[in-house]
Amino acid sequence: MAVLSSAVLALLPLVVVAVLLVGFLWPAERAMPVAWLVAAVVGFAIWDMPVEWIAAASIRGGLAALEILWIVFGALVLLYTLMRSGAVDTINDAFASISEDRRVQVVLLGFFLATFIEGVAGFGTPAAVVAPLLLALGFPALAAVVAALVGHAVATVFGAVGTPIIVGYEQPLGSVEPTIATEGMSVASYSASAAGWAAVFNGILGVLMPLFAVGMVVYFFGDPDERSLAPLRGVVPLCLVSGVSFAVPYALTAWFIGPELPSLLAAMVGGAVVVGLLRAGYLEPDDTWEFPPRDEWPDHWVGTIEPGGDGTGAATGSEHSMSLLRAWSPYLILVVLLIGTRVIEAVAERLEGDPVVSIETGLGTFSIGPVLEWSAILGTELGGAISWAYVPGTWLVVSALIAVPLFRMDADEVVGAWRDAGSKIVSPLIALVFVIAMVEIMLETDAHVEADVVAAASVPDGSMIVVLAEATATVIGPAYPMIAPAVGALGAFIAGSITVSNITFSAFQFEVAQTLDMPTQILVGAQSIGGAIGNVIAIHNVIAALATVGLVGKTGRVVRLNLIPVAYYLLVGGILTTIAVYVLFPTIF
Repeated sequence: MAVLSSAVLALLPLVVVAVLLVGFLWPAERAMPVAWLVAAVVGFAIWDMPVEWIAAASIRGGLAALEILWIVFGALVLLYTLMRSGAVDTINDAFASISEDRRVQVVLLGFFLATFIEGVAGFGTPAAVVAPLLLALGFPALAAVVAALVGHAVATVFGAVGTPIIVGYEQPLGSVEPTIATEGMSVASYSASAAGWAAVFNGILGVLMPLFAVGMVVYFFGDPDERSLAPLRGVVPLCLVSGVSFAVPYALTAWFIGPELPSLLAAMVGGAVVVGLLRAGYLEPDDTWEFPPRDEWPDHWVGTIEPGGDGTGAATGSEHSMSLLRAWSPYLILVVLLIGTRVIEAVAERLEGDPVVSIETGLGTFSIGPVLEWSAILGTELGGAISWAYVPGTWLVVSALIAVPLFRMDADEVVGAWRDAGSKIVSPLIALVFVIAMVEIMLETDAHVEADVVAAASVPDGSMIVVLAEATATVIGPAYPMIAPAVGALGAFIAGSITVSNITFSAFQFEVAQTLDMPTQILVGAQSIGGAIGNVIAIHNVIAALATVGLVGKTGRVVRLNLIPVAYYLLVGGILTTIAVYVLFPTIF
């Protein structure tokens, strides 16, 4: 069967995702099961994939989804613990008290607070938390949503304590482990290295993101009769220093510590540097910029919640007062725990240690210990595991439990925080299980061929992902590095998640690089360029953020506005990728 015709069939599950999510605006929990079914049918009918292999690949995807959800649940438990205790209010008030200038507030909350929340929670949480905080400060609802979405983009590469890398890279790249092993690398070390390149690319691009966030606000939400970027000039030094203060620890942490902490530490370190400079009298603009008078605002700026009120939407239920250090302390504890469990080799080895007990059954071998593993699933060669003791989810939950006595929370507040976190993962549970199961089928469609004596002549040569990669390389060829980030952006735009985008396309980027004889780490890293910026126009993220400020029905307007930073990110990101591939690092694996 010709490569291009096979590629059309392999593309069907992704087309279904695009049509249902974007065309019919189905929620992901409805669209992804249909896409999984399409992938299963194509695998069975075109690739002769046995039913047990389809089921085993789906189970493997389900195990990966559970590992992601454990991280997400822990992140949400910790975040809602801070919200219920009043710690988030303390942090927000501290930022807001530094300056009354709206441009400075965009930098401090729309950039630093949003990137911090992305680093610890991800999955659309930053805009949903920061937008109502900006609304409560008096921002127009539409401006609050735009600022929060644009501001958090660069942090999504390592959002939810590294989930887009730990799972988004490692899970799909497991299918090319033999190729990676020939270079003396494990999938984990390869993913960490590719993540380092992603941090370099996004760090360079991210330097200008505070400037874009402020520029969007002053241009589109200044005088309605006279749009101008003139007010941006007064905060150019602040925006550039903020971008650099974030980018440097961001890249260094990615290279020397790992994927769990870059966004979190960069937001904390960069925010501390900028706040310190502002309090010392540096970087503060000479004038104070404010929105036009409230009665001059166009109707589409505001929804059902009036700016300046309590737009947080969080049922904090707490009257605790606390110091800023105490408010931040659970996250400081989290940083210590994560660094300790990653840097101290003996601890890391113990947390990823051998199973305590193994049970062999007709369904496969189950191993119980620091890692829950199911090998030889349904008698196939496929296996999956949940590293529950090592992944950040466990340490997020531990930090949340430590926060309870620190904040002197009562039982109702604790139960409320855990209930809020649990309710938020129901929809992601369904969507993630089926999208990762779909991708696993696409990755493993030819795995069963190795177990057969002779493969059917009509079966395409290679998995769905390999066939798609070869077709792309044939059609686009040497120009591919320029569009590699756009592939990641498409995935994030459709699925609303850089993690899902990475799961869907990381192996694809790797295979294209192999086919074109290009550095694989560079193209896999470029996947996260698009995955990051795609979040600012992802339908699900936009709708969620709009809902928190009472501005339902303005999705198209937000997407159109945010195409400006998207265009910058993809154009410059493509240029950076091309230069890295052909000029700077052509010999890197």
